[in-house]
Amino acid sequence: MSLSTRLVVTLMGIPLTVYAAMALLFVIHNDGKSKRLLNERLIDSSEIAAPLLFQALSDNDAATLDQIAKRFVEQVELRSMTLYDDQGHQLVSLGRSPLSASLDAPEEDFQLNDQAPVWQLTKALPALKTDDISPGWISAEIDTRVLQLEQYRWIAIFSLGGLVLGLGLFLVAYVVTRFATYPLEEANQALYRLSRGDYRFALTPPDTDEHRDLADNINTLANNMQRAQHDMQAQIEQATSELQESMETIEEQNIKLDLAHRSALRANAVKSEFLANMSHEIRTPLNGIIGFCRLLGRSTLEERQQEWLQHVHRACDNLLMLVNDVLDFSRLEANQLILEKTNIDMVGLVEEVIGLYAPEAQRKQLQILGMVYDDVPTPVQGDPLRIRQVLSNLISNAVKFTQQGEVIVRVMLDDSGDALKDSHRAVLRISVSDTGIGLSEEQQQQLFRAFSQAKPSHSREFGGSGLGLNICRQLIQRMGGDIELKSTQGEGTTFSFTLSLLANHAGSRPHELSLASPAICLLERHTPTRFMLEHLIQRWGGQIMPISALDQCRLLVVGVTLEDCQPPNHAELESIIQSAPCPTLILANSQDIDARTFHLPRGGQLVCKPVGRDSLARALQQQLSKRTPEISSSCVDKNVFSQARSVLIVDDNTSNRELLQTLLEHDDIQVTTADSGTQALTRARETNAAFDLILMDIRMPDMSGVQTLQAIHRLGGSWTSCPVVAVTAHALHQERQEWLDAGMQDVLIKPVNERQLDQLVQRFLGIHLYPATANAPSAEGLPGQSTALPIIDLELGAQLIRGDEDTARQQLTALIDTLGETQRRIALALDEEDEQALLDAVHYLNGSSRYCGAPELALLVETLETRIRTGGIEDARPLMEDLYASIERLRDEREHLKRARE
Repeated sequence: MSLSTRLVVTLMGIPLTVYAAMALLFVIHNDGKSKRLLNERLIDSSEIAAPLLFQALSDNDAATLDQIAKRFVEQVELRSMTLYDDQGHQLVSLGRSPLSASLDAPEEDFQLNDQAPVWQLTKALPALKTDDISPGWISAEIDTRVLQLEQYRWIAIFSLGGLVLGLGLFLVAYVVTRFATYPLEEANQALYRLSRGDYRFALTPPDTDEHRDLADNINTLANNMQRAQHDMQAQIEQATSELQESMETIEEQNIKLDLAHRSALRANAVKSEFLANMSHEIRTPLNGIIGFCRLLGRSTLEERQQEWLQHVHRACDNLLMLVNDVLDFSRLEANQLILEKTNIDMVGLVEEVIGLYAPEAQRKQLQILGMVYDDVPTPVQGDPLRIRQVLSNLISNAVKFTQQGEVIVRVMLDDSGDALKDSHRAVLRISVSDTGIGLSEEQQQQLFRAFSQAKPSHSREFGGSGLGLNICRQLIQRMGGDIELKSTQGEGTTFSFTLSLLANHAGSRPHELSLASPAICLLERHTPTRFMLEHLIQRWGGQIMPISALDQCRLLVVGVTLEDCQPPNHAELESIIQSAPCPTLILANSQDIDARTFHLPRGGQLVCKPVGRDSLARALQQQLSKRTPEISSSCVDKNVFSQARSVLIVDDNTSNRELLQTLLEHDDIQVTTADSGTQALTRARETNAAFDLILMDIRMPDMSGVQTLQAIHRLGGSWTSCPVVAVTAHALHQERQEWLDAGMQDVLIKPVNERQLDQLVQRFLGIHLYPATANAPSAEGLPGQSTALPIIDLELGAQLIRGDEDTARQQLTALIDTLGETQRRIALALDEEDEQALLDAVHYLNGSSRYCGAPELALLVETLETRIRTGGIEDARPLMEDLYASIERLRDEREHLKRARE
């Protein structure tokens, strides 16, 4: 609202408001006063007329009665007046017809109804005596609308006066407003010109002091701004001159920087080439040293010589690890690492990595286990090489720093809120836990720093460069995840990290085996391994039976460690196997355990741990179908071929050729060697059929491995499909992808690991190179065990949450308190056939029971969730009774937990 409007409203509004209020009060007061006077006049007139009317009525003088009545009507200006006798007979009626007439005598001497526009008056005639009945009464009506007309007249008068007053006030307000705002408008116009850069305009000082001060200040502001403009123009001209000089200097610096940048790029290219060449040059002799150390270790050596050989082997491994870590760290720091996206089977990847470290773990008599939960989809897309590198580093550290106990790898879906938002991605949580030496808080803080370890002595005692975990963290962050650490000194460590992987075409993992509900007895001392085996067997359709029902079983599955091979455990285990009416499947936790250690009267098989899903499925199917009743003494099934497989080794390094040739020594493998790409082509032309496998070195003097591969494919025929595997000491990601795109089937990194070579040969030739040896180890006894899952296992709960039994008891009590509501939700979802609600409730219970030390319920819920995801509600219904029974058994343990806590 403008200032002029405010002045007008103030000068006119306040007086008019006061005038209107006073007029309203006057009209209300006058109306009340008029009605009050009329009321008093009615009372006085009725008091005078009543005795006169009574006297005339008593004298029976009609003329006097009529005269008194007319005088009463005229005096009070009545609308109508009626005189009644005591019987209600009308004696006199004057004026208009009454609006309402009552023939009943009034209850009171005087009554006046003044609520309507027409007042009604009732007055009883006085009696001769006090106790006598009134001889009659007067009924009159008074029209008060005359008073309203008087009120309207006053309102009209005051309205006219208000109009005249408003016009006068408007004239006064207009004059005052012009006087007050005209100087302000001139000042506003002057400020506008100043804003447009016109400093020549000057205000004329008005008459009032306030306006004069305002005009003087504006004129002063104009002068100051004019001077400031002149100063700023001078500064701009000076700054422009300086900027021009600076631009010339910057242009010279840019030329120098461009030259330096080009020089840095050339130096970086030279460094990358140097690292690649040095990697190859270092790995090549290391490959020979490590390989021949392994071959030398197979020969007969004295104990001191064997110790020296182990020192040499360990030093070579440490040097190789250091070279790998430095190269990876250099690539990460230079931001040259590119991640690939290919299909990944997490089960196969985890089993492959665990298999590499199983011999070392079993040498230390550790239990090593990989658990990929059923809700993990397959296939997912990511970089398998980098995931394998991270897992290898974490598992290697876990085995290295654990002297007894277990190393467990778990892969599951991350059930956090952020993980469930994108339906096209699967966020996996992968953890590696061990029962090793653990870490203190201070050691955890510096663990991920480059070239640092928990203790300075660890590099001498356990080896390593201190780069592995730093590289793992950077790789995980590049793949969109994060890594965290939980550790208690003296109890163990758990590394867990998340990976966000594409899952556009992923689905539930199909069952590796389908069984017709055979009864299987399982003896396994290691609890997590027992849980996993029970879950897999039940998932495939088998039934787990206790040892008491061994006579009803079709297969006995026994987990064996080195301790079980010595008395008295060996005798106890042997007696169980002898009494079994079915074949026996032995799961050996050592390469040194042979099937001949136990007598298997009904046949059986020995499979080395860690046993993969496919290997376990094949072994179960083979024993349950009784296709091979004889005993298999190897750790994996051995395929028999009618003719030998041919392998060509192409490498310009003699020691590498001899090493690979020695590693491939097998009755069913015929090895041919070539020292160059040209000689490999000659060997290919001389043979009648293509080789079953070619191991091709990449860096050779005359023809590279890729050029040799292309030349072999140009031979046509079966050579176009001949599998060729690149063998090199180092492979950058870009190089690896180039080789695969050129036609290589796989890449084998030097120094060649025996287990990796075994897996490669098994993949392409179907032959296992290294069967288990038959050494009789010594160990301690086997305690008795039961295959029945306990309802509560506080020790397991404490181990899962890395706490004590009191904490596990609290977690378990909290779980039991929620079972009633969870059971109600499950029952409601079943009644309404709501599969999604049932899955949500079961998934919640699965997550709650997973770490609470309730193994029976945890296994049931895990199986139930898997069935819902794969087959819907109908597949889940058969397990509902078992679930409810397990819940009731767990709730019955509530009081025992409470008493134990007290």
